Amino acid sequence: MKISFLIHNAYGIGGTITTTFNLAGALTGRHDVEVVSVLRHREHPNLTPHPDVRLRALVDLRREKDHPLHRRPARVFPSAEYRHHQYSELTDQRIAEYLEGTDADVVIGTRPGLNVHLALQAPQRVVRVGQEHLTLDNHSPALRTALRRAYRRLDVLTTVTEADAGAYRRKMRLPGVRVEALPNSVPDPVLPAADGSAKIVIAAGRLVPVKRYDLIVEAFSQVVAEYPDWQLRIYGKGEEQDRLRAQIETLGLWNNVFLMGSASPMEAEWVKGSIGATASDFEPFGMTIVEAMRCGLPVVSTDCPYGPGEIIKDGEDGRLVPVGDSRAFGAALLELIRDDERRRRMGTAAVEHARRFAPGPVVAQAERLFEEAVAARNSGRRGGPGRAGTSHALISRGHAARDLAHAAASGALRTVRKGRR
Repeated sequence: MKISFLIHNAYGIGGTITTTFNLAGALTGRHDVEVVSVLRHREHPNLTPHPDVRLRALVDLRREKDHPLHRRPARVFPSAEYRHHQYSELTDQRIAEYLEGTDADVVIGTRPGLNVHLALQAPQRVVRVGQEHLTLDNHSPALRTALRRAYRRLDVLTTVTEADAGAYRRKMRLPGVRVEALPNSVPDPVLPAADGSAKIVIAAGRLVPVKRYDLIVEAFSQVVAEYPDWQLRIYGKGEEQDRLRAQIETLGLWNNVFLMGSASPMEAEWVKGSIGATASDFEPFGMTIVEAMRCGLPVVSTDCPYGPGEIIKDGEDGRLVPVGDSRAFGAALLELIRDDERRRRMGTAAVEHARRFAPGPVVAQAERLFEEAVAARNSGRRGGPGRAGTSHALISRGHAARDLAHAAASGALRTVRKGRR
């Protein structure tokens, strides 16, 4: 098959880019694969795709930022989508031209706005696969209303967790669309797994409020009170960096908690630790959890929606604690720090259990989905086996009505506010 991924900006940094490059690279062994980036702002991508994956851009902002059409707001890309301000009539035009001229068997959209383009503009010969990298409940009522209208023309919709796939089946009426969970994959490690002897806890990701690194730092003060020779290393950059630095100073943890900056790849850093930590209030999947586990670290995580509870087996390969509870988080860290044997045993279990997120199993599932969808399309059907039916029709209609009402109320409120200016 020829498979084409449509992505917002492959030249930046982020989880969607990472997992798209991972899946695209793994598929090159048996398929012709390309990544089409709507936007481009630099010469080379921050993350390097597999050498057999072709990468091209539709709008080069280095030369076309001031293009007259790029100054006009997008009409196809939904206005309720978070990235709408970066889209324009120029992106509408270029995406439409790309979809009309593609010779791919399967085109995969990687965010809601691009899935809408795919659903509305891809030719009938193409299998249309929309990916959800966040969650349905994370979207506004206005966006859910727009997606409900467009997504009915998709063949397949994938989510990164079973919980979110269930939400789509219950709340969105998408007859003929196959909805299935397809988790993100993490490449096979090349370094030996951690042995659990290092007195280091590691956290990594974007330093933004929802990730709650402040809670991890607060919890770690409990650890330092009992084990002053342990360290917490936090990798990443973001808007919370200065606030975290101030918190570390206030708590007197400057000898124990370190802001390490970004590291890529992270594998060499994970294996230096003995425990992974993540304290998000909300986590669609949890790539860093899988990365840590694949490197031999049991992970202490908040049991937030949706990903951690589907990745971590509490008490076997990590610990799940209530969202926002720093005392429970610190207690869970101390459980593993106090018991060397348990920590090592859980690290071994983490490696074993996380193999289900290796490229092999995930790619095999993706190939099966794509092949069945192509076969269904060629036979005049859609989606293939397992497509969503109408058993939840009444429930989904109720959600649709509520979303429509909320969207209408929000639109009316915006109109009133504009009138007062």
